[in-house]
Order: sequence, then C-alpha cells, then structure tokens
Amino acid sequence: MENTHYQTIIIGGGPAGLTAGIYLSRAKVKTLILDSSIAGGQMLLTHQIANYPGVENISGYELSMHMLNQAKSFGCDVISSIEITKIDFESKLKSLELSNGKKYTSDAIILATGGRSRTLGLAGEDKLKGRGISYCATCDGDFFQDKEIAVVGGGNTALEEAVSLTKYASKVTIFHQFDHFQGSKHAEDEALNHPKIEIRLNTKLTGFFGENSLESIEYMDVNTNETFRQNFDGVFVFIGYEANTDFLKGKCIHLNKYNEIVTDGQMQTNIPGVFAAGDATAKRFRQITTAVSDGTTASLYALEYLKTIA
Repeated sequence: MENTHYQTIIIGGGPAGLTAGIYLSRAKVKTLILDSSIAGGQMLLTHQIANYPGVENISGYELSMHMLNQAKSFGCDVISSIEITKIDFESKLKSLELSNGKKYTSDAIILATGGRSRTLGLAGEDKLKGRGISYCATCDGDFFQDKEIAVVGGGNTALEEAVSLTKYASKVTIFHQFDHFQGSKHAEDEALNHPKIEIRLNTKLTGFFGENSLESIEYMDVNTNETFRQNFDGVFVFIGYEANTDFLKGKCIHLNKYNEIVTDGQMQTNIPGVFAAGDATAKRFRQITTAVSDGTTASLYALEYLKTIA
C-alpha cells in the first residue's frame, strides 16, 4: 500500500478545516485536507451569507471557494470525495487508510468533520435547501423581513428560534407533530404568548413546493389524516443536529452522549496530537465564524505540538 507522510492531516473541508489548512500551510507545515464530499461543508447549503465579518453579501459556494483557493495558494493539498476506511490515532505516528487504496501518516490530526442538521426527508426539501428552507435562524433570519414563515419542531431550539425570528417575520407559525412541546416551560410560555406566533400541534409536514424558491408547504392533521396546502415565504426546520463522527464511534476519541467530539480549551482531544474544530465538537453555537475560530485555535496549538515532537 502506497504511504505518504504529512506533518498534519485535517479531516474535513468546511470552514474549520479550511481555516486550519490556511494557517498551517502558511506556516510552512506540510498539510493535507481530506473531505468526504467537496470543500465547503455546510456553507455550500447556504444560498446567501450576510453575517460574515467584512463581507456584506456572498454565497456559501463563493466563500467556500475563496477559502479553498487560499489554502491551496499556501501549498495545502486537498483530496475530496474520499472515504476513510481505517484509522490509528493512538500511536505517535497517526495513520489513515482511504478508499483509494492509499495510506497516509501524519504527526498531528485535526478533526473538522462538521455536522448536519436533521432533515425531514420530504419531497422538495433537497431542492429548496437554502432557497426558502433553512436550518439556521441566525444565518438566514434577516432574509425574511416582514415575511410569513413556518418553524418545524417542538424542542427548546424550535421554540426559542421561533421567538427570535419574530424580530424579522410578520408572522411565525410553529408546526409540531405531537400534542405537546418537549422544551422548557419558559420557552413554551414565551412562544405561546407571543402575538406574532401561531401554534399548530398534531400537524406533520408532508411536502415542500416551489420552483426556484419555496412557495408553499403541505401538512397533515395527524388525528384526521386530512392534508392542507399553505403558502409560506420560508420554513425553518429545528428537529435536531448530528455530528459527522460515525467513523469515530467505538474508537479512541472521546465522544459525548450526542456523539460530539470532546475537546479542551486548546481544541485538544483526549489523544495527544489529535485536535478537533468546528461543528463536530461539543459546543452550543454553530456558525461559520465559530468554526473559523476553532480552526484557527486548533491549528496554532497543533503547531505548538509539532514543535514538542520535532
């Protein structure tokens, strides 16, 4: 098996991984980014980004390509659409085997595998992601100024974000498939008593409709199975979040009960020389800027680690 050595291998090419690649490569560290898809991560699902500092308006694809090209300009190697088939992080020399039949070793690893919002899996959802369907109120709320929008979910996140979205929307309708919410009493009361929020319990979304952007949704009364169609300018789905850490389950890296990677303040995992950054880590807020911050921190501490083993 062909073996190639890098000083640092970054697993994941979202904003955390790309930022780490920029910092390490610029510091003349031989660095490789491995990604299961194409570089950009969750940014690629965002049609328009308006809260990235210094950039008034940019698409997620454009920002991804800027970061990728910047990393490459400093000499960072990138392999996309690749699957990791075997890992050994416990040894001093870390190793990975990939689906292309090659083996890579490195002195340090940065796990930046990101995460994904749980989706409803409905007709039209993939087509209209970022075009009326969103999974992040902070990212996309201001695009729906004075619009009527829907929120799907019944936990704390759905309830709190529904209230937050009233800053922009003229009306927010919460759809929840059960007859009660799963959030805290405070979050529930705040949503129930808000004049801009309408509650529809025992309702389940069954489809999204629109050509270039969302135009309407279909939902069903779970008690009667009767279906309805209603126009909305946007739908925000808050039914949970999953870290992309399946390949780490049962391995040496400590994960919490949500399968998120546990790190310290230096973005160090429980294994020396293995760092983690971005949405795959145990954290509350997940934004492009927080991922970039994590990637910066992880790369700088990885640099310090490399010096200790030189």
